[in-house]
Amino acid sequence: MDKFSSHKGQIAPLDQANIDTDQIIPKQFLKSTERVGFGKHLFHDWRYLDDQGTENNPEFNLNRPAYKTASILITGKNFGCGSSREHAPWALQEYGFKVIIASSFADIFYGNCINIGLLPIILTTTEIEHLTTAAQQDELILNIDLAAQTVSTGGNVYHFEINSFHKHCLQQGVDSIDWTLASETEITAYEQSIPNWR
Repeated sequence: MDKFSSHKGQIAPLDQANIDTDQIIPKQFLKSTERVGFGKHLFHDWRYLDDQGTENNPEFNLNRPAYKTASILITGKNFGCGSSREHAPWALQEYGFKVIIASSFADIFYGNCINIGLLPIILTTTEIEHLTTAAQQDELILNIDLAAQTVSTGGNVYHFEINSFHKHCLQQGVDSIDWTLASETEITAYEQSIPNWR
C-alpha cells in the first residue's frame, strides 16, 4: 500500500451516526474475490433511486456537485459498525476517500482501514459538528498531517490521537502481511529449530 504522510482535500459531510458496513457496501455486491469494483456500489441504497444503480438520488450528499471531488468523509459516531467485512473500507478507498473523520469507529473497521492505508481520524463531537456545519455551508478544504497528528483549516487546528504502531504502518506503507514478512528470517529460524517429532 502507499505511504501516508499528509493529505489536502475537500470534505463531504455525512451527518449520521451508526452507519454500518451493510450501508457502506450492501451484501449483494460482495461476490467478487478481488479488491476492486466496490467503489461504484458505495452507499448504494442511498446513492441511487433504483436497484441497478443507474439513477442518482439528488438528495444524497455524495451526489451533489459541491462534494463530487471530496476525498475526506466526515461522519457521526460508531462509523463502520456491523459486520467485519473488509469490503467497506475497500469501497470507500476506491471511491476516492483518503481520510475518514468520525467521533468513533467500530474497532474492526478501524483496523481494516489502517491495513489498506485509509486514515481514520477520531475528533470530538464538538469538533465534528463544527466541521460538518462549515462543510454544509461552503466548500471546506482540510490539511491532514499524520506526523503532527493535526487536522487544520484556515486558523483552526484540531489534534487527533493515533496508536504509534498504526501510525508507523501508515507512514511506512506496510500492512499486516508486510509487517510479518519483515521478520521472515526470524520466523524461518524458529521453524527450523522445531524438532521433527513436533
